[in-house]
Amino acid sequence: MKNNPIIPYILIMALGIGVIFFLSLEGIGNQEEIAQSEEEVEVEAADGEAVAKANCIGCHGGDLTGGSGPSLIGVEESHIREVIANGQGMMPGGLVTDPAQVDALVEYIVSLK
Repeated sequence: MKNNPIIPYILIMALGIGVIFFLSLEGIGNQEEIAQSEEEVEVEAADGEAVAKANCIGCHGGDLTGGSGPSLIGVEESHIREVIANGQGMMPGGLVTDPAQVDALVEYIVSLK
């Protein structure tokens, strides 16, 4: 009697499904830990450059000199705060709401020359 050549493939597939099942259960058990670590990352983001990278570079470019959005170099602090809070043109307001993050972001943008 010859060995069926498909049996190793079936065993590998069954093992793969088992691993996927195990890993999905592992993730379900750690939901609170995962959520807590995400909150810690948000709290630590009071660094202006980090806030800019998370919220601004997509439209204003990596160095904030412009992209699909305008350059932020040389913009007055009061105008930056106004646009962050209320938006302007295509930019929605309220992308950054934490006061410490807003302060850090404004300080970072104003420091760019």
